[in-house]
Amino acid sequence: MARDTTDDTPITSIDELTDYLAGGCKPEADFRIGTEHEKFPFFVGTNEPVPYEGKASISALLNGMQEKLAWDPIIDEGKIIGLAEQHGMGAISLEPGGQFELSGAPLKYLHETCKESNQHLAMLRQIAEPLGIRFLGLGGSPKWTLEETPRMPKSRYGIMSRYMPKVGSQGLDMMYRTCTIQVNLDFSSEEDMARKMRVSTKLQSVATALFASSPFTDGKPNGLVSWRGDIWRDTDNQRAGLLPFIFDEDFGFRRYVEWALDVPMYFIVRDGRYRDCTNITFRQFMAGALKGEIDAWAPTMGDWTNHLSTLFPEVRLKRFLEMRGADGGPWRRICALPAFWTGLLYDASALDAAEALTADWSFEDVRAMRDAVPSQGLKATIKGRSVLDTAREVISIARTGLKSRANLNSDGEDESVFLATLDEIIAKKATLADDLLMLYHGRWNGSVEPVFSEYQY
Repeated sequence: MARDTTDDTPITSIDELTDYLAGGCKPEADFRIGTEHEKFPFFVGTNEPVPYEGKASISALLNGMQEKLAWDPIIDEGKIIGLAEQHGMGAISLEPGGQFELSGAPLKYLHETCKESNQHLAMLRQIAEPLGIRFLGLGGSPKWTLEETPRMPKSRYGIMSRYMPKVGSQGLDMMYRTCTIQVNLDFSSEEDMARKMRVSTKLQSVATALFASSPFTDGKPNGLVSWRGDIWRDTDNQRAGLLPFIFDEDFGFRRYVEWALDVPMYFIVRDGRYRDCTNITFRQFMAGALKGEIDAWAPTMGDWTNHLSTLFPEVRLKRFLEMRGADGGPWRRICALPAFWTGLLYDASALDAAEALTADWSFEDVRAMRDAVPSQGLKATIKGRSVLDTAREVISIARTGLKSRANLNSDGEDESVFLATLDEIIAKKATLADDLLMLYHGRWNGSVEPVFSEYQY
């Protein structure tokens, strides 16, 4: 997230929190696709991480991009930590370990989304190459230890870094050593939101398996295909993972709000400064937990919006839905991930088919698949069927959905062209993680160093 929200509208009831989420409902004609992707900056030649400060640094990249784009700089205690397009049509932000993220503009067509990511990477390369910096698109940092990984001067990350070790064993690795590709999609009504939330939650581990690309940690194989996926199994289980109530027929905005209210907060922002609030839940905050401790103790809609951004379920609900299951990856996957989910969720017949496919998947079935996928990948099972076979059918449904949208590029190709990289995975029955492990044990002679040259942006 590039910038935390400042909205001083006071909150007077829980109904207002529910209404805030419901405010995301929009006509199908206004549905958009927002793609986010992260990558690891590194120095060419040494394959070392890029620090925040210095002539060749993260801050130099941000300043260079600001000059090119003329976007507004985002400043935190005097340090540039991101950029925002003036009309809310995109942002550049930093993850805790310097992972460079583009939060793309909300666009109507996947062809636009893919063009956007290509233009971003091309412009970033113009700034980075004179500094000797390139970028690695994988789900996990393959070489650097946690101690070797730089830390960005972003106030919310300081609070999170202190809190994470108290609530899970892998929170710091999540923050500093993982990258993802995500897509944000819209809903038309509470019923539409609930259907999409349920279907996408059930299928999120299928995406994790297809996009698995984090088989290395500290310079050697870690025994997993998606280390990133495994990390989320013990990061902070109060705010992350699978939400069982999504599987209930009466799931709606209010159920999500009630859950979010009882998740410990990270912070509030007052006078431009971050106050650690990890000792209280949002419900306690609303009940006056900070009264007498600070002057502006009453919760605001900005506090609620920021709190929602600190929740990490498999699918996150804001005024849109965030698909959070995929590892980061090479450029083609930046286009494939939104194509996968857009095809499934933005066509009525495809959503019906995906719902029918997963109708008898219980919470326990999905949790068992979720637990198995980080190590077994496509070989994991759901109700006795391999994830590989399930993924093949899901991709076919997504393709039908994309063809039905009938959005063509200048070459007359519809949006299903972006599923090609997933077709290759199904055809060879191997993910990028499997390919990387084969190279490590073969041509790379037991070294992860070649990944930086062979899989760089």
